Amino acid sequence: MQLPADFLRQTRAMMGEERFRRYLGAFSEEPPVSLRLHPQKASRIVAPGAQPVPWCHGGYYMAQRPNFTFDPLLHAGCYYVQEAASMFLDEVLRQHLPDRPVAMLDMCAAPGGKSTLASSRLPEGSVLLANEPVRQRASILLENITKWGSADTYVTCNYPRDYRKARMRFDVILCDVPCSGEGMFRKDPQTIGEWSLQHVERLQQLQRDIVSDAWQCLADGGLLVYSTCTFNTRENEENVAWMLGHLDAEALHVETQAGWDITGSLLEGFTAPVYRFIPGISRGEGLFMCVLRKGGTPKAAKIAPPSAALHVLTPPFTLSDPAVPDVELSYQQAIAYLRGETVTLPSDAPRGIVCTTFAGRRLGLAKNIGTRANNHYPKEWRIRSTHVPDYAPIVE
Repeated sequence: MQLPADFLRQTRAMMGEERFRRYLGAFSEEPPVSLRLHPQKASRIVAPGAQPVPWCHGGYYMAQRPNFTFDPLLHAGCYYVQEAASMFLDEVLRQHLPDRPVAMLDMCAAPGGKSTLASSRLPEGSVLLANEPVRQRASILLENITKWGSADTYVTCNYPRDYRKARMRFDVILCDVPCSGEGMFRKDPQTIGEWSLQHVERLQQLQRDIVSDAWQCLADGGLLVYSTCTFNTRENEENVAWMLGHLDAEALHVETQAGWDITGSLLEGFTAPVYRFIPGISRGEGLFMCVLRKGGTPKAAKIAPPSAALHVLTPPFTLSDPAVPDVELSYQQAIAYLRGETVTLPSDAPRGIVCTTFAGRRLGLAKNIGTRANNHYPKEWRIRSTHVPDYAPIVE
């Protein structure tokens, strides 16, 4: 794998020889595969050899990569396949969330890993707005949020400036900003070809613009979590230094353990608490995260649905409607349903709209007319492959 010469030069200088050697060594290893359980839909992991992700309750490393596509329980939202380092948000929220319902905004939320994590960790009665400005990515976000299933999570498709203009206020805002993706080079080689020093410079300004808009939406005393999946200090420590110098912000400490192998600041002279995950050192891909508190007299944000000024996406169905009867499918039937095929339900199944289930977990809607059930599973969500492997449970 050929890494850009400018990237190698600046990363070696930033990390130092020992860290840099260990980082390069990670390219000869298989990236870890990890998932996070839904706390209400999955009781435990049953895949052999799974090990806990230490900074995330319900997060697990897999001994090998299962064929997730053909597990109906993935589509039922029983777990989310998420990169382990990004699960560090769980520890941040556990340590710094107030003990009351909050209003939270995930400003750049697609594909939905951090939003689904947050929706399971926020105090009861909280509201989460998961936002993605790019419509195609917002559609993927909507799919994942709908499958995860949270009545108080809304998906919006707006730019950060639209939120600023809407004058909504939040107790917590996550800015997992667009970045140069250096931390994903091992896992996603396509990002290597998109990298350049000029691209890093452009992104740094975009990141500051996003944070500036988000800061105006943050209630006094509220938390802003800033994160990237890149290494360079321009998009990381230098941006945090800019926030501390230009905004009324305080960087907060997150308690960690030595065995997690998290790296602190790599910018000379900058000592604010920041948290770096580096492949070859920590068990995951590249992640940078910092938690900031807004100054002023703390004031709780209003817990409310999105403003009418925002573009809210409508889910195609909800998996939580108790008025819709359930009809259990076999594994073969469940895969056929997820492929968009017509399935034949038991003769005693209720007529009309029903919710198909597998292992007692809801998959989606169908209209049972007796001789067959018309499939209402969204076309863009369907499994494309015609292969049906043997079923090996991952969770239960």
